[in-house]
Amino acid sequence: MLIAFNKPYGVLSQFTDKTVPPRPTLAGFDLPEGVYAAGRLDQDSEGLLLLSDDGPLIARISSPKFHWPKTYLAQVEGDCTEEQLTALRQGVELKEGTTRPAKAQKLVGAPDWLWPRDPPVRQRKTVADSWIELTITEGRNRQVRRMTAAVGLPTLRLLRIAVGPHRLEGLRPGLWREEPL
Repeated sequence: MLIAFNKPYGVLSQFTDKTVPPRPTLAGFDLPEGVYAAGRLDQDSEGLLLLSDDGPLIARISSPKFHWPKTYLAQVEGDCTEEQLTALRQGVELKEGTTRPAKAQKLVGAPDWLWPRDPPVRQRKTVADSWIELTITEGRNRQVRRMTAAVGLPTLRLLRIAVGPHRLEGLRPGLWREEPL
């Protein structure tokens, strides 16, 4: 079984949390029993999280050696330039080394299907923001946020919209559907 879940902002990509008080987890969303997340999506990120009860499938999806592409929408602080997009496309130097080249394009505003975030993203009247679509084939810790920051575009909001052939389309936050294998 493969499940596509639209993880809301502020929810952990796990079923338990030992902090006091506990933070919201996947346990609060009536997901099928026996499924586990194939990879992670940070608490402050939203969007597509794949879950499965098939261990080898989870390993294929989440292991960097299989290069499953992951596509994100990022609202960034600043007006994204072609030079910044080129840097993302060529690979960005992070402290542990250069990232693989990414696909990157600037969007004209937020997509019309996008729901408002709760809590809302802070808005600064004197600083522009822009939206980019970024596809990576590795999964370093907080990689998209660190890549955009490295080119001078701090991420304000981050949504994963695709993992391999699986897409977020049609799923509202907190809902899930079974996906074909």
